[in-house]
Amino acid sequence: TVREAAPEWAGKAVVNGKIQEISLNDYKGKYVVLLFYPMDFTFVCPTEITAFSDAQAEFDKINTQVVAVSCDSQYSHLAWINTPRNKGGLGEMSIPVLSDLTKEIARDYGVLIEEQGISLRGLFIIDDKGILRHITVNDLPVGRNVDEVFRVVQAFQYVDKNGDVIPC
Repeated sequence: TVREAAPEWAGKAVVNGKIQEISLNDYKGKYVVLLFYPMDFTFVCPTEITAFSDAQAEFDKINTQVVAVSCDSQYSHLAWINTPRNKGGLGEMSIPVLSDLTKEIARDYGVLIEEQGISLRGLFIIDDKGILRHITVNDLPVGRNVDEVFRVVQAFQYVDKNGDVIPC
């Protein structure tokens, strides 16, 4: 729920081409955009995830880390990353791609489609204190917009710093 502590998570992820353990705690002091997607090697997912990865340098400038997560294994993630973009893969990634093979993270965030074992397209903005500030959940066919997510993160950071409200 917005305004409450984000559910803790930890798991194996592909980070800079290598499999390693990551957790929400690794990003304390930063904003986190937690980006759930249904599964590797699908049509909408690579365009969306690569767009967020390509924007990570801009997110770095506002102290924000994007983390992509699906219910696939870290080995599936690694194979997808090692597949060139022009062949339907992700190619080199600037963001961690987290495995939720147990589906515990997707379940904790309320985006798991139990009967299919995949997640909806959930997007969660977690602030630098670990509090959920923004939640959007899209049905499977519709992706998310990087520029809008960037704008929302900046708006929360502005309010955090200045105590003002942001008009529409």
